[in-house]
Order: sequence, then structure tokens, then C-alpha cells
Amino acid sequence: MTPTRTIRLALRALSRNMLRSLLTTLGIIIGVACVVATMGIGEGASKQAEAQLRSLGTNFLMIFPGTTTSSGARVGWGSASRLSDSDVEALRSDVPSVAYVSASNRSNAQVVYGNANWATSIQGAEIDWPFIRSWNVASGQFFTEQDNRTSAKVCVLGSTVAQQLFGDEDPVGKMVRIKNIPFRVVGVLEPKGGSVMGQDQDDIVVAPYQTVQKRLSRQQSVGMILASAASDESVEAARQEITALLRQRHRINPAMGQEDDFAVRSQTEMLAQAEMQSKTMSWLLWSIAGVSLLVGGIGIMNIMLVSVTERTREIGVRMAIGARGADIRAQFLVEAVVLAILGGSVGVGFGVGIQKLVGRFAGWPVVVDLRAIALAFFFSAIVGVLFGFWPALKASRLDPITALRYE
Repeated sequence: MTPTRTIRLALRALSRNMLRSLLTTLGIIIGVACVVATMGIGEGASKQAEAQLRSLGTNFLMIFPGTTTSSGARVGWGSASRLSDSDVEALRSDVPSVAYVSASNRSNAQVVYGNANWATSIQGAEIDWPFIRSWNVASGQFFTEQDNRTSAKVCVLGSTVAQQLFGDEDPVGKMVRIKNIPFRVVGVLEPKGGSVMGQDQDDIVVAPYQTVQKRLSRQQSVGMILASAASDESVEAARQEITALLRQRHRINPAMGQEDDFAVRSQTEMLAQAEMQSKTMSWLLWSIAGVSLLVGGIGIMNIMLVSVTERTREIGVRMAIGARGADIRAQFLVEAVVLAILGGSVGVGFGVGIQKLVGRFAGWPVVVDLRAIALAFFFSAIVGVLFGFWPALKASRLDPITALRYE
């Protein structure tokens, strides 16, 4: 029997029970849809996380105070358990691999302009901050070193804060109140978008570090130090130099089992962690998709076995008029593969649709990956062959005489 004839017979047999054929493919549809949606959403989320981490700044480094945990509290060794202004100056002058350094502290407050008010984050920073964060000023200017030294009451608004307080009005030169203290707006930052944690980076007010420290947060220690390496190649060198300098200044000796009372995180480490999380989630979703494909394959095998039983007499007649066992086996195998590929086709459509819905309602970037579609079809065909082989083999081994007598 020719392959074309075999395919026609298989399609005719499937069309007799169209509803059952469609229900049989349901497991394959779900599995393939999971594969396509998982790969597309996972790839898009990975690219978004990478873009958001890169939006933090060029060659970004963050130095946090405290890493040792004791009774649930983070503490350090010796007397220097917190970062200080002198640490910032030391990093600025004694670490050659670092191009920019800024002390940083943060406070939350209500910002008021006229009848409008907005609760936001107040970021205390120094003049290197926009270079570290690669964040330009859209209008006006950033505050100066003189403003920081004199604790001037000036600020730069993120685009979200500017929109909430001023609408279409130009904020530059206007006065806002932060904790009942008047601040003059000297600039507005360019829109930055969301962070890796899903927070709006533009929902921020940046003011001189000394101003925030003395007038708003009233903290003596440095909340965090931000730094930028001189080049991509020097990020790791900068991290090691910062670690060595702070250990020396804080009198920490790792050889004696003393833990650092600070933590240095690089942009590379954060990217690696984001990629690891993305891979973990992808493997989890892939596992679910694999189980769905397995269930779909078992469903195909069950239905094909039922079909062999129902069509026993038909098989006997075909064998009696000259059909070989290989012809019968080929027909049932083609039926199983057709069911799997049909389910794969519908599953690809559902998978792409899920991607579009997620991209539209969740705001995630999605990627229609042709590799995922090809892989989905490949696995569909494999499932059809693997789970259709036993029913096809069983059908080809029927005894013609017994089959003709079957009622």
C-alpha cells in the first residue's frame, strides 16, 4: 500500500469520530501550549530582568552595611559595624578601579505641592549618583557639590512624582514641601521604568545626601554606598579592592573567622542570580509541560487501543483481501501521529495566544520563539510515534480468521 493511500485511510478513520479525536488531543494541546508559552514568557522575562538590571547603571556596585546574622538581627564585627562618611571618602580616593562613588540614604515621605500630594521615596545622594545610575536629567539640572556641602534644600524629581504633583506644568523652579520643609525643584529625571522587583524607579525624589541625612532621616551612618567601576573589565577588580579596603578599615580578619560587616554586590552577580531564577522557573514549567505531554501520549495510546478493539472486524476484512500486517501497522501509526501533530498545532496557537495575553495584561515582554514551536512539533510527533506504536503493533498481529469472527 502506498504512503498516500495509508494517510488517506488514517484520516478517514479519524474523521468518523471527530469529537473523540479532538478530545484525545487535549493532553497534547495543553502540553504543547505550556512549552510554547513557557519558552516565550521565560525568554521575555529574562530579557526584561537583564534590561532592568542594566538600567541600574553602568558597571554598578552596591555596598550594604551588615552581613552577620545574630538572633535575627544583622550585625558586624568590632566597633565599625556600619558604613561611614569616611568609608565613602576612602573608596573615592584609594580604589583605583572605581570611577564614581556616592553615599546614599533613603527616607519615605509625603511630597506636597499646592493641593496635590504624593507619598514617595526620598533618595539622598551625591553628585556622582547620576553617572553611577546612568540616569540623565530631562529638564533643569542636577544639584551641585556646593548644594550637598551646605545641605541645600533642593531636589530632583522622578518623572512619576513630577506627573503626579505637576501634571503638564514644568516643575523646575517650583517649591515642594517634604516633611513640612520647603525644597526647590532644580530638575526632573528622564523616565527609567520598572525595577527588577517590579517597583517604579521613577517614583523617587533625589536630594543632596547631607540634606537628607541632617534634615529628613536624621541618621549619622551611611545607609548604602553606590559605586561604578571604571570599565566592564574592572568590575571584579573593583569589588575585590573595595572588600579589601573596607576589611582593613573595619579591622576584619577573615583568617580568624571574622565575617564582613558589609556586603558588596555587583551588577554581574545580580544578573547571574536573575538568570538562575529564570532558569529555575523555566525548568519548573518545562516539567509541567512534560507531564502534560506524557498524559496526552497515554490518552492517545488508550484511544488507539480502544479503536483497535472496535475495528477488529474491519482489520480482519482488510487482511482477508490482501492487506499485510505492515499496512495495518502503518495506518494505526499514522493515525496516532496525526492526532499528536493536530494537538501540537492547536497547542502552538494556544501557546502564542497565552503569550500575547500575558504581554498585554501583565506588561511583560514576550518572545515568539520559532525554536519553541519547532520543538513542540517535534515532541508531538515523537509522542505520537512512541504511544501509537503498541496499538499499531497489536492491530497488525491480529489473526484474520479471529478478527472476521469478532462481533
